[in-house]
Formats: sequence, C-alpha cells, structure tokens
Amino acid sequence: MDQERERKRPFFSIVLAAAVIALFLYLIVRTSLFVLADYAWYEKSVGLLLLCAELFIMLHALGYFMNLYHVKNRQSAQRQISLDQVPELNGYPPVAIIVSSFKEPLDILENTLICFYNLTYPNKYVYFLDDTRYDRPGDDPEQMRCYREQIDTLCERIGVNLFRRSWRGAKAGMINDFLDFIAGHPKPGFTFQSFDESFLNKREQEKYIIVFDADMNPLPDFVDPLVAFMEDNPKLAFIQTPQYYTNFETNRVARASGLQQAVFYEYICEGKSEQDAMFCCGTNVIFRRAALMDVGGFDESSVTEDFATSLKFHARGWSSAYLNKVCAFGMGPEDLGAYFKQQFRWALGTVGLFRAIVGAFIRNPRMLSAAKWWEYFLSSTHYFIGWALLIMITTPVIYLFFETPSYFVYPEIYILFFLPYFILTMTLFIYSMSQRDYGFKELGSGIVLQAITLPVYLRASLLAIIGVKGTFGITPKGGSTSLPLIKLWPQISLAALCVGAIGWGISRLYFEQDAIWAVTVNMVWCVYHATLLSAVIYFNHPEEDQV
Repeated sequence: MDQERERKRPFFSIVLAAAVIALFLYLIVRTSLFVLADYAWYEKSVGLLLLCAELFIMLHALGYFMNLYHVKNRQSAQRQISLDQVPELNGYPPVAIIVSSFKEPLDILENTLICFYNLTYPNKYVYFLDDTRYDRPGDDPEQMRCYREQIDTLCERIGVNLFRRSWRGAKAGMINDFLDFIAGHPKPGFTFQSFDESFLNKREQEKYIIVFDADMNPLPDFVDPLVAFMEDNPKLAFIQTPQYYTNFETNRVARASGLQQAVFYEYICEGKSEQDAMFCCGTNVIFRRAALMDVGGFDESSVTEDFATSLKFHARGWSSAYLNKVCAFGMGPEDLGAYFKQQFRWALGTVGLFRAIVGAFIRNPRMLSAAKWWEYFLSSTHYFIGWALLIMITTPVIYLFFETPSYFVYPEIYILFFLPYFILTMTLFIYSMSQRDYGFKELGSGIVLQAITLPVYLRASLLAIIGVKGTFGITPKGGSTSLPLIKLWPQISLAALCVGAIGWGISRLYFEQDAIWAVTVNMVWCVYHATLLSAVIYFNHPEEDQV
C-alpha cells in the first residue's frame, strides 16, 4: 500500500503544481482584461462583480489545494492523529458523555442513549441534558407534561443522568450550565436526577466532555482512542471526528448532504488538522474540560457556538486535532425544508463570526499564526458562495441580452486560460476523492444540492453581515415532505431566466450572425446553470422507491 502511494505521489504533485499555476495565470489574465479594456461604467461594474466572484471561488480552490498538499506531504508525526498509532492508555480518567436535546423524538433519543450506555470505556458518566422548554407559549400543556414524564421514564429505564435548568442560551447555554453544575457551583433553577448507580460512587470531576447531537449514535469503542490521544497531548483542547449519515439509501437529500459532508470531512479537515487549525463541528467531539473552563465555556453569542469557541481555544494557545475515522452515525436532513434550515443556521453563524475574525485580526494579527488566520478566513467566508454563484449565473444572461461586458466577444482568450484551470482542478478533485473511494457522480449530487441552496446562503450571509444573530433550531427528523413550488421561486425564476437567455442567444446566432463563439460559450453556461437550478425539482421529491 505504501509503495502504491509513493508511486502515485509524483503524478499528484505534478497535477497539483500545474493546477496552482493555471489558477494564478487565469487570474492574471482576467485581471488584465478588466484593467486594460476600455469599458463603459456599466461594463466596469459587471466586469468587476464577475472578477470578484471568480477570485472568491479560486481562493477557496487554492485553500483546497493547500489542504491536499499538507495531507499528501505529512512530515510531522506529532500532528498526525491516526488509529495506526494510538498511544497507550494508562488509566481511565472520568469522562462525561452528554447530549443536549430540545424536544427531539423519543425513538431517536432512545437509540442514542442506548449507544451511550453501550460504550466500552469503563469510567464514563452519561448525562441527558433536557433543554426542552415546557412552558413555551402555544404548546399544549398536557402534551408537554406527558413528554416530560416520558423523558424521565426513558432515562430511568436506560440508567442515565438527567439534567435540567432554567432555559437560556439554547445548546451553548445548556452545556455551560452543565459545566458549572459538575464543577460544583450550579446556577439557580437546575434540577438533577441520577439514574446511574456508578454516579453515586464518583470521586472526581470529569476530565473530558464528549458532546453528541441527539441523533448521533457512537460505536462502542468511540471513547478509548480519543482519550488516549488527549492524555498523550496535554495541549489538545479537542479532537473532532466526522459525521456519517445512515438515512441515505432511499433519500436524495440525505444522500447528497452526506456526500457534501464527505468532501469536508476528508482532505479539508485533515489539512486543517495538520496545520493545527481544525475547528469544532458541534458533535462527535471530545473536549478537555480544563480548556473549556479556560475560555469561559462555549460562546453563547453565535448559533454556531462550536466554530466560535474554536477560535477562542486557538487564541488562548490550545491545539486541536481531527481523527478521520467514522466513529458515530446519525441522520441527515430528509427534505429540502430541513436541509435549508440546517444550512441557514450554519451560514448565519459562520458568516457572523467573519466579522469577529476580521476585527480580531486588525486588533492583534499576531494572535494566530498565518496558517490559522488563512484557514479561519476561508471557513468564515465559505457561505458567501451564494453571492458568487448568483453573479456567475446572471453574467452570461446579461451578456446574451445586453452584450455586456463586451470582452466576452473574445472567448478564445477566455478559453485558452480558463480550460486548463478547469480541467486541472476537476482532475485533482476527482483523483483526490477517488483515493477515498468516492466517485464523481455521487460527489456531483452534493455539489448540485449546494448550488440550489444559493437563496438560503444569500439571505443568511446578508443578515449575518448586518449583525442579525438568529436563534438556534434543531434540524427536523423523522420524515420528509415536499416544499410548495412558491417557496422555490428563486431557483425556478433563475432557471427560467437562463432558458430565456438561451432562446435570445439562438435568435442572435440566427439573425445577427455576429460574435458566434462568444454567444455560443455563454449559451453553454446558461444551459449548465439552468440544468443545475432545475435540480431543485428533483430534490424536492426526496424519497426514492426501494428496490
């Protein structure tokens, strides 16, 4: 296996270097065309927007290339967290296994708590943090009373500890209140019931906290290797592990969102880890309790408290790591409504933190290393992709209808420098993911799902930039429904606009017979974008027939 890897390394290195060179050459040519061409003001405006969109996409492509480079050219064994070299574990420090739940379905909770109970690590204490609001206006009091009793019965039957408190701060607030509780200074309004016999004999506070989402089911050996790595490196604040969705076989949205996650949890996370710049993803993660206390607990100002808290860890000199092994499995969003809700929350919180990152960089650029700043800037700007996609979709339409910007009449220059970049980038992406047993066809579904989410990214990023914080909400589980077409009007309207531009381009080719190549190239882009956007109809009927 190692010989095969070494044999393929020269090919990979050559393609990687060529892709980076092609990227910079294209940007140089595109910038030169923009600066040197004699444009009218409106052409300058459209041209500048397109240049900014391409620059955004290529900077993030460069970030992916750099992560590939760090993963493929690992030099420091100290940075590599791998199951091939798990340190010896001498003793079993106490670990808290926790899940914070807000009115989650009981069958999902039962599966999760049973998996917690079955973890093989001997010195563990399982806590169910019931964050459900039982006094919320609009809820039926009798139904909520019944749900509370069912939670009590479930925890007692399985044998896990049950913690409640006066509601505030959603998930981050709940975990922070729990940390205060186990530290011996609980906030007023808490209640605690122990259904775990071993808890009565607990002699020391938990050294590590492992956090799961309510639908994430860990494998029995989840804890042991993570504690071993944490014990071996006292500077590690946390180790993140990947998420894996199991409800993908007959559900298009769950499958595509899972494959979208796969791109992130392979080379991107490994590359970040190699640079000590991995951030927490909120579930399937182990924390050092001392590190959490050092930074004041989870950041409660963001709906992506995990990402915000990671920045605090690194600012305080703590390290982070990523273990690329599926150690837990759960459920992905099962329809577009659930997926859009999930993506809106992630985008709102992540872009909201972008403002804090910029401010921190201006105030103290030495707070983090250049590599960490680069990774945080990439991560916090990812969800601006909606604006880049909108510009890329509308620019060919504008040219076909209004012949703006006019440099599009020279497609040979565009193709000469764009095609090498495009071909090399796709080759590198397909080749790298194929090394992890992913095919382009399946990865393509994740890319398409992200593309049709652009209205969600547009709204979330705009709200985040103007300072709207939003509220935490769980991703709906346990069934799928189709959205009314009226709620998909942005995607359908853009697709229709592309189709209209294609028709107009055909008429230009027939009647004007001018700038044939330029019109043809832009029509091809419109066909591509129309096909991409029309996939929203495909994903809006997520359930597939079982064979």
